[in-house]
Amino acid sequence: MVKISLELAKEMAEWRHKIHEHPEFMFDLPITSAFVAEKLKEWDIEVHEGIGKSGVVGVLRKGDWQGKKAIGLRADMDCIDLQETGEVPYKSCVPGKMHGCGHDGHTASLLGAAKYLATEGNFNGTVHFLFQPDEEHGLGALAMINDGLFDKFPTDEVYGYHNVPGFEAGSIHMCAGGVMASENLFTINLIGEGGHASSPHMLADPVVALSQVISGLQSIVSRTINPMETVVCSVTEIHTDGARNVVPTKITIKGDYRTYTTKNTDLVEQRMNEIVKGACEAYNLKGDVHVSREFVVSYNSEAETIAAGKAAIALLGEDKVNTNGEKKSFSEDFGFFAEKVSGCFVFIGNGTEGSNGYFLHNPNYDYNDDILPVAAGFFCQVVEQQLS
Repeated sequence: MVKISLELAKEMAEWRHKIHEHPEFMFDLPITSAFVAEKLKEWDIEVHEGIGKSGVVGVLRKGDWQGKKAIGLRADMDCIDLQETGEVPYKSCVPGKMHGCGHDGHTASLLGAAKYLATEGNFNGTVHFLFQPDEEHGLGALAMINDGLFDKFPTDEVYGYHNVPGFEAGSIHMCAGGVMASENLFTINLIGEGGHASSPHMLADPVVALSQVISGLQSIVSRTINPMETVVCSVTEIHTDGARNVVPTKITIKGDYRTYTTKNTDLVEQRMNEIVKGACEAYNLKGDVHVSREFVVSYNSEAETIAAGKAAIALLGEDKVNTNGEKKSFSEDFGFFAEKVSGCFVFIGNGTEGSNGYFLHNPNYDYNDDILPVAAGFFCQVVEQQLS
């Protein structure tokens, strides 16, 4: 069984603090990418830089590796656009930027796994350490894939994790199937003929149609989607070009919907178009619907979820592992990796107290150093188990 030493745990915390103090945004990761590459080279791991602009891939082969499986381990490196207000000795030195989602910890723990596997790991096969840019905007995974990631580094299974405040520190949670929702942004335009509010009979009023469209959108979840499945549809913005005594010519509706299956992603878009078309015909308007599919569903395959559960239990014991955990309504671009390669994404509890208990993207949030050995150990246990 994998055992992460106190010395390595301390090193990982030091690496995390260094990354935390110098947060970098989207694809602009010169300090972080260089630090990751430097550390991998220290342990004689083959390094490939500039994958997907600023991604880094480390390749480690051991034992009788030829013809054996390759495992991908993924961590994201980017920060968020937020001013840090928490008080820690390693507080962000970049105004308006912070590691408020824990990617500093994700990166440090994968580095820890890389060091352990390079210096102590016992396996036969290949490990690909996938350090990814720009998870926050859903662009980094696709950039790496489009840059030939899995053509250059053929991978049989891929694993990743996210820390979750509110869960017991160091506990591991997972489930098979759709584990994180797709995110789909929509824009609906209703175009009529505006004019003075005193003469509505001479106008084509999009305001009345607006109420019908919003009611229709809300009915998609309750009347179109199977009640045993989960879909969230939210209208978040309404814009008009009118004034208080003027019926507007145009109304724009914006919002977000999330699903756990591609089938429901398609179905919601279809129903949106039907609802808008019906409202426009009823009120003599023109209309259009635009949907931008930002994140796909992150899907955990059955076999890899079983493997992840087995590894987590071997590492921590059954009391610390939930193999039938809850899915999350937030989105993650790990889903793009999982579309190409079977994999499993797990959640590791960040704790419930102090800065570790603040939820992700809170300016007081901080990744919990105590879970670094758990995350690194999980990665290593998966590798030694799957490549035994």
